[in-house]
Amino acid sequence: MGSVLTIRGGIPLTGKVSVRGAKNLVPKAMVASLLGNTPSVLRNVPEIKDVDVVTSLLQLHGVTVTKDPVTGDLTMDPSEAKMARSKDIDAHAGDSRIPILFCGPLMHSIGEAFIPDLGGCKIGDRPIDYHLEVLRNFGAVVDKRPGGISISAPKGLHGAKLTLPYPSVGATEQVLLTAIRADGITELSGAAVEPEIMDLIAVLQKMGAIITVQTDRVIRIEGVKELTGYNHKAISDRNETASWASAALVTKGDIYVEGARQLDLTAFLNTYRKIGGAFDVDDDGIRFYHPGKPLSPLVLETDVHPGFMTDWQQPLIVALTQASGVSIVHETVYENRFGFTDALIRMGASIQVHRECLGSVPCRFGQRNFLHSAVISGPTQLRGADIHIPDLRGGFSHLIAALAADGVSHVTGIELINRGYERFQDKLEGLGADFDITEDAPAAAVALS
Repeated sequence: MGSVLTIRGGIPLTGKVSVRGAKNLVPKAMVASLLGNTPSVLRNVPEIKDVDVVTSLLQLHGVTVTKDPVTGDLTMDPSEAKMARSKDIDAHAGDSRIPILFCGPLMHSIGEAFIPDLGGCKIGDRPIDYHLEVLRNFGAVVDKRPGGISISAPKGLHGAKLTLPYPSVGATEQVLLTAIRADGITELSGAAVEPEIMDLIAVLQKMGAIITVQTDRVIRIEGVKELTGYNHKAISDRNETASWASAALVTKGDIYVEGARQLDLTAFLNTYRKIGGAFDVDDDGIRFYHPGKPLSPLVLETDVHPGFMTDWQQPLIVALTQASGVSIVHETVYENRFGFTDALIRMGASIQVHRECLGSVPCRFGQRNFLHSAVISGPTQLRGADIHIPDLRGGFSHLIAALAADGVSHVTGIELINRGYERFQDKLEGLGADFDITEDAPAAAVALS
């Protein structure tokens, strides 16, 4: 059944953790290395599973990937890029959604691409229709086959005028990675403008791309014939930072997050302060701590950047179980992100989920019968329980709850957390958490997916 994390809760987390490159940027920057005609160097790379998956996919396509044993920097040389065997690519099906972003770079470098069935966290539909439609607009021919999708561009790729119905991060990345070597000019309206998108644009500009970010979510890309490699330090992971911030608040602890960047966390920091959390910012990071006063409830709606990020709400909901009063969280980005609350309810939390839009503005899920609003009443004493991790952010939220709970919790499925949290077990140990790991789950463990 895999490893089980046994947590004895009730101990405030105190100390320092370091965050490195963002999970939502690093794998995409690695894919971008395929577009250059010289090697690329990516710095500040975290040791997470998504990096391992993309490393393997690059190597399957003939890219030489070298890791510096001291710094962890990655050097990627695409000079021998080639088409990988379908069965080899299939071995990675279900591990990551990153393969869809290989399409544009592979067509530019070797003329074709094969993308396996895509996996990832079970938090919503997350269709790839945007990606396929984007590629067709560039002149790609999409052929759906058993187990995956074959994509080619017999007449080459050309610029296009595109409008996204929703500012999808993945679709925006697809456009950027495809348009920069397409013939002509591409204009993308309704684009995502998250910090990780802007950092990817910085990577591509270093390679020789001409990209202009205009007002009202419009990005303009002038295609160029060739690109060189890059040397880039990845932006730090704001989602991991927010997770540790919530852990400090829930456990009544004090955590300094080295590498945290205030500018990327403005919406989160405002909300953190409204709840009653405290933070101090310096040039090297941010200290998050519980000031000792009762926490306050609030009404919160997730949104695309610069709004409150969807990945922040799950850890923060654990903190809201300790606030004095009723809080409301309206999820507008992913329709199935409240499944993780089942475990919190078993641990003693008072949470109700609703199909209605419990927010100021009705969202696109309001007419689709999804449980996408949550009402949290607190404070409630959390109790230890047997928990199975359902997804990345929900899983870390379960860890936070177990660390704050009275009693012992057994947590299974912790391998999923390695997708986005670097050496999280070492960091927990450094913060004084009381836990141990065994290889087999206890017989009493109950899966709460």
